[in-house]
Amino acid sequence: MGSTATNSSSDSHQPLSVPDILDTLQRGELWMINARRKNGLILRKPYHVDFAGPGAIIGGLFDKEVVDIIPVGSLSLLRPGQSSERQKAYLIRRQWVKLLKQITDKPIPEQRAQVILNQFENWFDLETAAQLSDETFALLIGVLPQTVRRVRNRVNRSEI
Repeated sequence: MGSTATNSSSDSHQPLSVPDILDTLQRGELWMINARRKNGLILRKPYHVDFAGPGAIIGGLFDKEVVDIIPVGSLSLLRPGQSSERQKAYLIRRQWVKLLKQITDKPIPEQRAQVILNQFENWFDLETAAQLSDETFALLIGVLPQTVRRVRNRVNRSEI
């Protein structure tokens, strides 16, 4: 988990800090999570938390109320190009929202914790998932941090 992002727009390749990214999102600027890397961004808002994975658009009207962000993996942001590229990125963002909803729809909190941990370990890797706090996962899926910790500490998570 890095504290900077690579700005891979055509005009600049300078790193962006977390405060810089947060500032641009609050101003409504559009970015895309680089689809060619295993990276993403957890977007903390006043009343919920979103996740935008590879290929998803961030910013615009949807993310102006972001109060904090947590980069996942080695974050790489791109400026969206033509409207077809933006449209595709919006569809991908919607898919990430749907995936998170499928996880949160599970009625048993331990199941939600198991699925989100397994998904992040598969989408990224064990090390990247281990760097994210129990609280971060708990916010994503609507469970207590202790639930995530308990599931994370199980030797065999397939028992749930």
